[in-house]
Amino acid sequence: MNTLLSIETRNAVLLTMATLLEENRAAIININKKDLEAYKGDDISMFDRLKADDAKVDEMIKAAKHLASQADPVGVERFSFKHDNGMQVYNKTASFGTVLIIYESRPDVTVEAAGIAFKSGNKILLKGGKESLHSNLKIVELWHKALKQHNAATDWVEYLQFNRTETQAFLEKPTQKVDLIVPRGGERLIAFVKQHATCPVIISGRGNNFVYVSKNADLDIAIDIILNGKSKISACNAVDKVLIDENLPHKKEFINQLISKLNDAKITVLGDAIVAKNHQLEQISSNEVWYEEFLDYKIVIGEIASNEAAISMINKYAGGHSAAIISKNENEAKLFMENVDTAAVYHNASTRFTDGGQLGLGGELAISTDKLHQRGPIGLQHLVTNKWYVHGNGQIR
Repeated sequence: MNTLLSIETRNAVLLTMATLLEENRAAIININKKDLEAYKGDDISMFDRLKADDAKVDEMIKAAKHLASQADPVGVERFSFKHDNGMQVYNKTASFGTVLIIYESRPDVTVEAAGIAFKSGNKILLKGGKESLHSNLKIVELWHKALKQHNAATDWVEYLQFNRTETQAFLEKPTQKVDLIVPRGGERLIAFVKQHATCPVIISGRGNNFVYVSKNADLDIAIDIILNGKSKISACNAVDKVLIDENLPHKKEFINQLISKLNDAKITVLGDAIVAKNHQLEQISSNEVWYEEFLDYKIVIGEIASNEAAISMINKYAGGHSAAIISKNENEAKLFMENVDTAAVYHNASTRFTDGGQLGLGGELAISTDKLHQRGPIGLQHLVTNKWYVHGNGQIR
């Protein structure tokens, strides 16, 4: 069992990690090229996430420094109570213990997610994908260097080089205590972890995010937000579906303009029966498409009767991640935001802000579409559980 490291040591390790990432920048980028060349898949979003270029290394460094600057999430008093019998009772945050992160493709997770778990006083087990093995092992080597420099055990950060069979065996019968599992990746990975895990799992679920353009929308804002929602197709906060109110003034011109701007951005536009017919678009093959997260240069536009109809459609088909309403009417937006069942709801703003850094958490371990134990971006302050501290002087009940 690893004894909780002092906050000073945890912060020092993170700052040293930032320095080592800078010093090894060229080496990381070169090693990552090996992974990129070896990648033979045809998943463009997977390839995009696999890349560790200068900008990605900058993000890793920034994440490590930012984590070091944040308050300690462990030992924060959440509640206190003085019992009639004189006992003093406190409820404080406590680390989970050991967190297993299973992820695909993204070497930056090896810094950011491990950093968040480490700063929250947890031991981290990293199970990355085979496609990013060289990059991940290099980054873990730097973690171990940083830990050693501050006399901390290297097993605070451990990399599990398991294949699928070994991973399944570990999930079903862990060879060490695991308190929490966080899978980050596609639906197949998440289903696999849920099926085999024997301890709590926080689901970083699918996107499939909707934008509803109400009849009271500002059309320029609507276009900006939809295009921005498609600006990074590999992101889970990307927009896949657009619902346009059938009573929108200048609807035809608006939809034509939207289609042409999406086409300029190399996005393939599909329509529901009405939109496809009126705007010479390919029609979606079936209603099942409304459930799909694309992670691709693809978007669907459909018409909808009202705000209420949009709410019920989103609640049926969306991934529980993010949804936006474009409207100049506050009451209409309020109704939408209170009733749409997603982790984040937006009024006249882009779904691309569903991100720990953008929402003031300084980074995220994952974006949870579960309702327990935390919904939306999981930041430093959410990677803790809690514990009761009771001080007495001989009280018995």
